[in-house]
Amino acid sequence: MTPMTEVRIAHTADLDTATLKAARTLLYDVFDDMTAEDWEHALGGLHALIHEGGVLTGHACVVQRRLLHGGRALRCGYVEGVGVRADRRGHGLGAALMGALEPVVRRAYDLGALGASDEAAAFYAARGWQLWRGRSWAFTPDGIRRTPDEDGCIYVFPGSARLDLDADLTCDWREGDVW
Repeated sequence: MTPMTEVRIAHTADLDTATLKAARTLLYDVFDDMTAEDWEHALGGLHALIHEGGVLTGHACVVQRRLLHGGRALRCGYVEGVGVRADRRGHGLGAALMGALEPVVRRAYDLGALGASDEAAAFYAARGWQLWRGRSWAFTPDGIRRTPDEDGCIYVFPGSARLDLDADLTCDWREGDVW
């Protein structure tokens, strides 16, 4: 990260149209398989933004979700849309983005969670995110269903909730990728 880099935190409601468009464009550039639902999942929470020379080079956000674990519905700060422009990777921008959001997760939620790509798993683990070893599930319009493709990809950031990383974890329903 360059010495002049600052992370701006703002709620979706406080971002202007141009900033939201730049964030969406950045994420579509970063992720080959980004969908309209993926973008929608990144809205309605707090965004961490890095601009360099007036250009958005990094984005991440945390949105509220409910996860069911151990018979309790937990308030979860779910991290979405973590992306850094390709030519700026390896300069600490991802760490700066997460460093801005993790205190929010710690203070405002029972736990944090995210779905990590294979390429990003070591990054999150090094920051204290823990791999969920148990089975994953989702509430769906048809009832609770297994999400076995997500097993081994979910990371949690412990907060005030007691967690058994080997137990089942169920997420609330949303269109597109539920995790």
